[in-house]
Amino acid sequence: MHPFLQEKIDQLLWHTDTGNSKAKAFVIRALRIFYGTARDLSNGLPSLRAMGLVYTTLLSIVPLLAVSFSVLKGFGVHNQLQPALNTVLEPLGDKGLVISQQIIAFVDNIKVGVLGAVGLAVLIFTVLSLVKKIESAFNNTWRISTNRNLVQRFSNYLSVILLGPVLLFASAGLTASFNSSSIVNKISGIEPFGTLLLLAGETVPYLLTAALFTFIFVLVPNTRVKIRSAVYGAVVATILWKISGAIFTAFIVNSTKYTAIYSGFAILIIFMLWIYVSWLIVLIGASVSYYHQNPDRIADSSQVIRLSCRLREKLALAVMELIADSFHHNKKPWRLKTLARETGMSESALKLVLDALQHAGLLITTGKNDQDYLPATSLENITLEMILQAARSAEEGPLLKPEQVHASQQLDETLAQLDSALSASLAGKTLKDLV
Repeated sequence: MHPFLQEKIDQLLWHTDTGNSKAKAFVIRALRIFYGTARDLSNGLPSLRAMGLVYTTLLSIVPLLAVSFSVLKGFGVHNQLQPALNTVLEPLGDKGLVISQQIIAFVDNIKVGVLGAVGLAVLIFTVLSLVKKIESAFNNTWRISTNRNLVQRFSNYLSVILLGPVLLFASAGLTASFNSSSIVNKISGIEPFGTLLLLAGETVPYLLTAALFTFIFVLVPNTRVKIRSAVYGAVVATILWKISGAIFTAFIVNSTKYTAIYSGFAILIIFMLWIYVSWLIVLIGASVSYYHQNPDRIADSSQVIRLSCRLREKLALAVMELIADSFHHNKKPWRLKTLARETGMSESALKLVLDALQHAGLLITTGKNDQDYLPATSLENITLEMILQAARSAEEGPLLKPEQVHASQQLDETLAQLDSALSASLAGKTLKDLV
């Protein structure tokens, strides 16, 4: 971006005086979120993740619908599968009907009873791999490096696989029932109820789509997403979904050039393009939710948390003291959110230090979803030197260690003396001495 333009954008976003105007403050905040999301898009990573999800979706869509069909059959609404699929593929026009009919034919050919244990396991594994890929994309958007454990993945993935299709197909069925109900038809002939019903019929699909997006944005990322932030991103995603559907129908589906060039492959290519656009919209909505919940991350274009050595060391000692004090006096365990509030640091910065302390074997997590932090051993066995060493060696790896730096023998001896002096000054001091 040109420096002059960047300067003007920075002046507008970060130095505009909103005064007491709530409307002006809302607009500035919305522009900041839009700026952060647009910057992520310009980096190309959301586009690459959407492309990866296209490939995974093509492999998993039939097994996913087969599992969903079994679930919907239990609710007695399995007949809504094709109408709902037609609704999702509506922007593809006539080609969408052809694609949905072909997919349903594939689903009908899958007979779960004939697959056997191995075939059923492969079917479920294929579906779980799709949800795992989706979670990885969302975690990347939320700058989360840790994944769920096996139990958490199984429970959360099942929620997405089972509840997601039920919400999607129930919304499609509700819309269809609303439009075909005889009672609704009679009431629509009476004003002003007719106008109100028409308005409701136009609004309900948007509300149901936004509810589905909200469900996805809250449940999929491996972090606590506020409902308000999820709704904010869901509204943006819903609007983009409807706009892109209209544009897709007008400029791609009705074009004969693709059929002339790609012949029989035109339907597949158009289907892949629509899946790509759909996933890109979902990731944009997730990015909007992220920046709405973390407005302090918008200004930092690198999105990299930088902690000085002094800050790491003080933060490591501070959190270990808090955790040890609660453990020693049988108080409520500390969690990431409460530690962030107590120390005045962001959760992302704290996570770097907490992960280093866990890696060094000084902390463990327990409780619901492994959110409670406890000392890994007795307080007498955790020395202050161990805590400082864990903080100082954070993010070191097999190929990134101080020993690999080529230096003179005199320098190595000086550094060894500094380490010895630190050990001597902290000799015999344990975590229990702090509490």
